[in-house]
Parts: sequence; structure tokens; C-alpha cells
Amino acid sequence: MFQKTPKTWCLRLLPVLLFFIALVIYHCPYVILRRYIDTSKFLNSSKSLCGGRLIQWESLNFNINRTKQLFLKLEDFFWREHVSKLALPYGIKGSEPLLLKVLAVTANYQVPADIDNLECRTCVVIGNGFSIKNSSLGRMINTYDVVIRLNDAPVRGYENDVGSKTTMRFFYPESASSDPRLHNEPDTLMVLVPFKQQDLQWLKEILYNEKRGRKGFWKPPPQIWVADVNKIRVLDPHFLWQTANRLLQIPLRHRSKQSVHPTTGILAVFVALNYCDVVHIAGFGYPNSRTIGQPIHYYGNDTMKSMKNSYHDLKHEAETLKRLKDSGAVMYLNSDS
Repeated sequence: MFQKTPKTWCLRLLPVLLFFIALVIYHCPYVILRRYIDTSKFLNSSKSLCGGRLIQWESLNFNINRTKQLFLKLEDFFWREHVSKLALPYGIKGSEPLLLKVLAVTANYQVPADIDNLECRTCVVIGNGFSIKNSSLGRMINTYDVVIRLNDAPVRGYENDVGSKTTMRFFYPESASSDPRLHNEPDTLMVLVPFKQQDLQWLKEILYNEKRGRKGFWKPPPQIWVADVNKIRVLDPHFLWQTANRLLQIPLRHRSKQSVHPTTGILAVFVALNYCDVVHIAGFGYPNSRTIGQPIHYYGNDTMKSMKNSYHDLKHEAETLKRLKDSGAVMYLNSDS
């Protein structure tokens, strides 16, 4: 009987081996390419939407004004009248002397030219919500032209989920990190959202190295705040007023004893809509109020219990974000938001 030699077996297995090698060579680049496509599909689609994005503005009952400058500038107070009928947080009435001193030091009032001159600005607003945890959105977030972050939300140690790029960070004194260099980039714009005169007073004392005041804050702000003065901006209160009056449609004078104001997050979304051609969001939303022990941030241990006495209408803001999503004005990056 004829017995097959090892050489014969090897020759018969050779086509199978070559097929397997060819399959690996073909499939690996596909997998790598597929991962790249999955990572950048939102950005690529957003770029293609720049010229033909269909947003049902009529369903939102407000219009976007792309000509309004985001930040207050010193020239407003000298070269043309800057009359405001409202006080903070919705206007500057009564705060002009403080603003003059603050803006005289900061001296920069623009968005960097490399962003401002883009024909299409893709922007993402990163909320601090628990929903972004374990999302692995970090690499995608870093591909946007503008990344807006809120308050003192950390970046280091969370890059895989929230990315590392920060174009602007919206904050107020109580939410400021004592060392803004820790979780921001050298070029990050630190955007103060002034809710009250004490907020401007705090910044003035920091800039002029004056004795720090402690009264008027619900939480002690940093007494030392190391930031590049060239990167400090003051958001025009016009945008908070528009967010409250037009977007959320909440009365400026609330009937209840406690006033209701927009959160920094919904404000940042509205600012993005006024500046960006494409707006995506991630990390928004709070857990059901009945789940008191559920963490509300992707960091730290705060729960819904800490929001018990909040002067924000979280349910109404969630409904507003849904309207923005349904109209096509914004898109969620993570479906759990």
C-alpha cells in the first residue's frame, strides 16, 4: 500500500496555509480601517453637513445669530454705547466699573484665528454626566475643531472617555479649579460665566493680586488661581439671557422664592449653536431623581442628593435638549445621554 510521506502532506497543506495567510493580510488592514472609520464617522458626516444641514428652527421658536461676538471686549465701553437694561446674570448693568478693570488686563477678546477662520466649525460640548463613563469616545472627541468643557471636570486619567483636547472651558468662581493648568491645554480659553458681581470681583482680585473677598459665594472659590491672562475671556451675558429667555423660556423673575437659571451645560450648548456649524454633545443628562444614590458625574462621588437644592430645572433642560436633538440642531455622541 502506498504510504504518504510527510513531504506529501506538507504539499497538500500548502494551499490551505497560503489561503490563511492571504486572509490575514486582507482582513487586518480592513479591521484597522474599520476602526478608523468608526472613530471618525461622526466627524466626517458632520463636515459633509456643513453646507446642507437641515435644522427645523421653526420648531424651536428661536433663531441663531452668528454675528454676535462671544466675549466682552474693552472697546464696547469706549467706542460705542454698550447699554444694558439688565443686571447679572443676564446683563452688565451696574457691573461696568468691574468689567473695565478686568478687560483692561485680559486685553484679548477673540477666538483664535485658526478656529475663527474655518469655513466649517465642528464643535462638541462635553458634559460632566455619568453617561460618558466607559464610552471610549476620547479619540473621537479630540478630532473636533472646538471642544468645550464645563466647570472643573477633570481630563487627566479620563482621556479614553472624554478626550484630552480642550478649546474652551466655561466656569464660574465656585466651579474653578485652583490650578487650571492641570486639566487644560496651554491654549485653552478660560471663559468666565459671571452670574453675579462677586464673580467679576473675584476675577479682578486675582488679576490685580488684591485681598480676596469671601462673601457672596455659595462655595469658597480658589484664593489662588494660576491662569494665563491672555487666555481669559468673559462671556457676554447676552448668551445666558438668550438661553433662559429664548431657548428654555423661563421667566427672568420667577414666582417662587428661588430663582431658576440655566446650567453651564445648556448655556455652552446654546453658545455652540451660535458659533459652530455642527454641534455634537456627550455626557449630558442626569439619572432619575428617584435614584438618589446614583452618581451624577463621570468622576467623583456626587449623587442626585447634591442637586436637591439646585436652582436649575433639570427636567426642563432635558426636554429642551431632546427638542434640539429632534430638530437636528444637535446630535448625541453617546446614546445613553
